[in-house]
Amino acid sequence: MRFRHPDGSTVHLAYCTNVHPAETLDGVLAQLRDHCEPVRRRLGRDRLGIGLWLAKDAAHALVSDPSALRGLRTELDRRGLEVVTLNGFPYEGFGAEEVKYRVYKPDWADPERLEHTTSLARVLAGLLPDDVSQGSISTLPLAWRTHYDDRRAETARTALVSLAERLDALQELTGRDIRVGLEPEPGCIVETTADAIAPLTAVGHDRIGICVDTCHLATSFEDPHTALDALTEARVPVVKSQLSAALHAEHPHLPDVREALAAFDEPRFLHQTRIATAAGLRGTDDLGEALKGDALPDASPWRAHFHVPLHAAPVAPLTSTLPVLKAALTQLVGGPHPLTRHLEVETYTWQALPAELRPRARSQLADGIAAELTLARDLLTDLGLKELP
Repeated sequence: MRFRHPDGSTVHLAYCTNVHPAETLDGVLAQLRDHCEPVRRRLGRDRLGIGLWLAKDAAHALVSDPSALRGLRTELDRRGLEVVTLNGFPYEGFGAEEVKYRVYKPDWADPERLEHTTSLARVLAGLLPDDVSQGSISTLPLAWRTHYDDRRAETARTALVSLAERLDALQELTGRDIRVGLEPEPGCIVETTADAIAPLTAVGHDRIGICVDTCHLATSFEDPHTALDALTEARVPVVKSQLSAALHAEHPHLPDVREALAAFDEPRFLHQTRIATAAGLRGTDDLGEALKGDALPDASPWRAHFHVPLHAAPVAPLTSTLPVLKAALTQLVGGPHPLTRHLEVETYTWQALPAELRPRARSQLADGIAAELTLARDLLTDLGLKELP
């Protein structure tokens, strides 16, 4: 979906396909048929943006076979779909029964991460619509916080500098400007937007910036205006933003709140949980750990890294951090010029919701994704952007 900003520029809205697990190119093509095109039809649009997640094997198939890449581009066009952004965070296995810490490997100190991201950039250059010159890729925020020392930090910095050089060369070759954004996430070396400023300044290249995920922003109790103002002041480019909402518990000391939270403690993904205290942010790596005994103080609200559907906040006594998303979006695209032109709804946890909230059929999932995109579209038009055909 495309929108015209009051300054005349185009803002793109997509939804991320990591909600549809696929490790191979054949699986990606099936996603387009079974999920993405049905969502487009529900929205009554001739064209729908999707943020592709390409696992290692799918990316390799596309970058090593020009005919396969042309075939994917043709299939996108045939189904009324377009791609301006990729999710390059998960490397492989995102559809596994247990993902947890595996999603942070390989990290930016491992050569596989640089090679994979380079492949994604080359693929994206071939998938961009003819009238779009800039693409974006979100990626791991350097590494998970453990087993990361000064040597690995320097290796990661060098890898990002190499990536920037490769992106420069790619533009020289193709005319396509591909940018990569570190995506701060709780528990990682770059946990907050503030944590991103130093390493990105050290790289010092405008093709390497930040991806602001509004669920992660909220989980870390970051104020959107403070965070985005600091990025602007530091001249860190916002490459893209993922529109998402975290799980919020206002009164975690109450038994019924604990019981409601426990329904979201599931075995597939990490749900890092945080509380803001007078001494700073405290947290656990997972929601189940937070619910055990006194692992966290409970005198003030908890937030958990659980991407809840934008249009369907959990029932009381829980809620979502949709207000944080709205505040961030206002600053991202509500000013005289957009801070980013790539927005992506990223709710990959539909099948991890409590059993009674999960879609039971493919059609229900398409309905839910379409509803999320409708909410995002309404927020954008309320900010003065005009939806384009």
